Amino acid sequence: MDGTILHENGQLSDAVVNEVRRLSREGNEVMLATGRSVATALPVLDQLGIAPEYVVCSNGAITVRRDPAAPLGYRREYVETFDPTSVLTTIRSHLGGARYAVEDETGFYRHTDEFPETVLGLASETVDFDGLLGTRATRVVVISPDHGLEDFLGVVERMGLHRVSYAVGWTAWLDIAPDGVNKATALERVREILGAPATNVVAVGDGRNDIEMLEWAGRSGRGVAMGQAPQDVLDVASEITAPVSEDGLALLLRSIGSQGR
Repeated sequence: MDGTILHENGQLSDAVVNEVRRLSREGNEVMLATGRSVATALPVLDQLGIAPEYVVCSNGAITVRRDPAAPLGYRREYVETFDPTSVLTTIRSHLGGARYAVEDETGFYRHTDEFPETVLGLASETVDFDGLLGTRATRVVVISPDHGLEDFLGVVERMGLHRVSYAVGWTAWLDIAPDGVNKATALERVREILGAPATNVVAVGDGRNDIEMLEWAGRSGRGVAMGQAPQDVLDVASEITAPVSEDGLALLLRSIGSQGR
């Protein structure tokens, strides 16, 4: 979403909204797959004017399904969790001064220090580090303000994290999911449920947490990187569109016709 659908100021452009609505009207299943929590992802659907059957949140750990009787119109359909204790203590030993947030299976966040509202949403509380341990987590976010990106990447490499899936963001930002879980695993499940041909899949992203998704889509369909994406994201994409500042998503969507063709 951020950097693909939404501009840096958090706003949607008319060009993107118009193309998303056109594709939806023509019978395509247009859905979101995001690192954001359910609470911070679903409001964007209202802005886009769409109501897909499924939405993938928390980097694939939570997939919600449309249900008019549920809060916000969606219920949790698939939830993947893990015990973050080991990975948190490992990271803490390598990253002094880092900030941590842990999302549980209900979407509630426990966090140390301040965090961006786009991460936490409304349901959260501040705890000490030990208050993060021993819960069932769908997502762990680590921010290290004292590190530049290259230095941070080196620290993450030296940590040798095991049995978790993780991606490093644009800044010194580490996003951790349950082992083997990412946007691609969740989207493949949705694709199979919907019976959508793999050749009709189009996925678009700009972050390192999109790498598996772009590889997955590009094997039979189209895995498209935004023009401003880091080089390692551009390297795995089957196509590259213009940056978000030039409405690269809208340009890409204009190339898609009825039923994904």
